[in-house]
Amino acid sequence: MDLFEYQARDMFEKHGVPVLPGIVADTPAEVRAAAEKLGGVTVVKAQVKTGGRGKAGGVKVAKTPDDAEAAGEAILGLDIKGHTVHRVMVAAGADIAEEFYFSVLLDRANRSYLALCSYEGGMEIEQLAEERPEALARIEIDPIAGIDLEKAREIARAANFPDELIEKVAPVFVTLYEVFDKEDTTLVEVNPLVLTGGGDIIALDGKVTLDENAAFRQPHHAELEDAAASDPLEAKAKEHDLNYVKLDGEVGVIGNGAGLVMSTLDVVAYAGENHGGVKPANFLDIGGGASAEVMAAGLDVILGDPQVKSVFVNVFGGITACDAVANGIVKALEILGDTATKPLVVRLDGNNVDEGRRILGDANHPLVTIASSMDEGADKAAELAAK
Repeated sequence: MDLFEYQARDMFEKHGVPVLPGIVADTPAEVRAAAEKLGGVTVVKAQVKTGGRGKAGGVKVAKTPDDAEAAGEAILGLDIKGHTVHRVMVAAGADIAEEFYFSVLLDRANRSYLALCSYEGGMEIEQLAEERPEALARIEIDPIAGIDLEKAREIARAANFPDELIEKVAPVFVTLYEVFDKEDTTLVEVNPLVLTGGGDIIALDGKVTLDENAAFRQPHHAELEDAAASDPLEAKAKEHDLNYVKLDGEVGVIGNGAGLVMSTLDVVAYAGENHGGVKPANFLDIGGGASAEVMAAGLDVILGDPQVKSVFVNVFGGITACDAVANGIVKALEILGDTATKPLVVRLDGNNVDEGRRILGDANHPLVTIASSMDEGADKAAELAAK
């Protein structure tokens, strides 16, 4: 789960990372009040979970409360890369002398942590990394040892910080790693980390991604979720512990196992090219235990998507045999009753496949079509969606 900037700022402050005062506001009047409270020059910043806010007009400097209120009027409601701005943060202005970049993240490829750091920070860090990769230091971090002062100095030296700044930035790197470690995150990024005219190091803009697998250790993280912005179907699936991601298509997809579901998405998309360009509507992995309740919950979520015109259930029976899956589908349709109104194409293969197909055939549900292969099932589901 990605945090909004103001949430990252508050988390930084809790752990002792140097930050500037900031106040969230939902209306232009609240923006004005926040600017008056902070005093002096302020910065009004759109709170959306995407980059490029400044270039899109989502960050404005305000010299007076009047300016801040006008900035709030301009930013609130703004669309930034498909994200509508409902809230802004009014932050105290900073006397910026220099800008740097620092992040620490989970390096999945190497099963380790990785620190990225550059003496040259700011909005163009992605361009810098592409055009001058030598300017971005990449230091592997031992998850057991973490980042202590000596490691932080090593990172700063590798990032070409001058000697007089190393002792200033190193303690901040240590504290940022503390956020990364103690909050169970997969990413902590500061861009820019700035040196002020007064010689202070300040984390001016922060990005934090929480590891949802560690939610049981971090119950307070639930308070950080933006329920209003979350997709209601994804929220419903989460309540049932389903691995669901909504996509922009017409064929609902249910499978058991992430690899099988990913393959099914590709096959449905390919088949859809022959039926008016229909596409998969979701990723939904029901896992190994395809019980009636799990299948019913999955179908309920998918059928609740008005874009879905048909559903393709693609299951390979392994530990859970095909006859159990077939019984689950039949009982799920009984549970859903009249709420199940869209055609289902079911492909079963693997353990006890003949018995599973017999169960579906005997049930003879009017919405269910049995397919003998994944290609056939995908094609039929795409055809039904197109109709």
